Amino acid sequence: MTHYSRVSLYALMLASAGIPLYIHLPQFAATDLGLSLGTLGGVLLAIRAFDLVQDPLIGWAVDRWPQHQSSFGWAAALGLAVGFPLLFGLQHGANVLAKIILILMLLFSAYSLGMILLYGRSATLSVSTKPRDLMTLATFRESGMLIGVILAAIAPALLVGLGASGQGYAAFGLFLGGLALATALLTKQIWRRQAAVGRTLSFADLWQSGASNLIILAVLNSLPVALTSTLFLFFVQDYLALPNLAGPLLVLFFLSAGVSVPLWNLLSQRIGAKPALLIAMPLAIVSFVGAAFLEPGHAAGFTLICMASGAALGADMLLLPALFSITLVKAGLSAGAAFGIWSFAGKLALALAAAIALPLLETRGFTPGAANTPAALAALVTAYAILPCFLKTVAFCYALRLPTESPPS
Repeated sequence: MTHYSRVSLYALMLASAGIPLYIHLPQFAATDLGLSLGTLGGVLLAIRAFDLVQDPLIGWAVDRWPQHQSSFGWAAALGLAVGFPLLFGLQHGANVLAKIILILMLLFSAYSLGMILLYGRSATLSVSTKPRDLMTLATFRESGMLIGVILAAIAPALLVGLGASGQGYAAFGLFLGGLALATALLTKQIWRRQAAVGRTLSFADLWQSGASNLIILAVLNSLPVALTSTLFLFFVQDYLALPNLAGPLLVLFFLSAGVSVPLWNLLSQRIGAKPALLIAMPLAIVSFVGAAFLEPGHAAGFTLICMASGAALGADMLLLPALFSITLVKAGLSAGAAFGIWSFAGKLALALAAAIALPLLETRGFTPGAANTPAALAALVTAYAILPCFLKTVAFCYALRLPTESPPS
């Protein structure tokens, strides 16, 4: 296994605690644990207050003790290995809300540590700090991320097909726990490279280097994806009335993102990352507009939307973190603390999406898997398509403010 293959595998493991968790958790919590969508949205937002303190501290620790990269890498994997079986092994009963809060704090802490380590060590994991090599590293990393997202997104259905009970969530938790342990063993070599250490980070450095603009853009740009990821299964099953296609369409969405990553990398090498990003963002806007006009049962139209929006997601995942890494390297800044802030920004977007969308749907009377009123379904369309379209447009306008860089050399 090559060095970059190990980086991809570690990214694959971490991806299971990102978007897929927000895809499966609402359905699991509502159907298996009996929690309301509003309660779950409030829990996810409250945990972000914990991350507000935790993520920058993790980034500081990664920068402060670069010689302990291997220990940090193992700690992140073990946290996921313990947390996933506990979470998806929960059953409806007393104190389930307290239990889910504690387990989610463990999972999100492990996820934060792994993500900050993986992204903050870009200068160490890349063959050099040249923009072209950093972009190549990002291509392998984000490809692994997207493979992990696809695997985790479809795993419950696959496990049910193999004989798992219920909706397959208990087996899903054990599968993800085993994956984390195997990944820790297979990727331990990547943390043995001597860590590149930069200047201690300050908020003034973030502002002067332009990295703060990228953090703001990351939050704005992540909100639409967070909304559609959180509501994807509801939209397909309850609005489009295509429950049998939910899994295949979800795979198609992330597969389109994965296939597009090398193409976005090639385009960014030719014209630069910002121009490539400005091509991708309108593609996402058009996709959201199209989803807003779909009628129930329109499988062909939503298939095209999944392909287009997936390709736009591939650009987001590749270009924004790579631009952030390049900016930090050019400024000679330690990346751990910076990616601690970056990690919090990304998780804040996911939590805000859940905190906005899930209570909104609950107040409009939406119930997953039930016969919903036209008003409830209209609220679902608004949250899934119209609101993301508006937010993506705001993000696009903000991206126009970024300085235009030369293509990587």
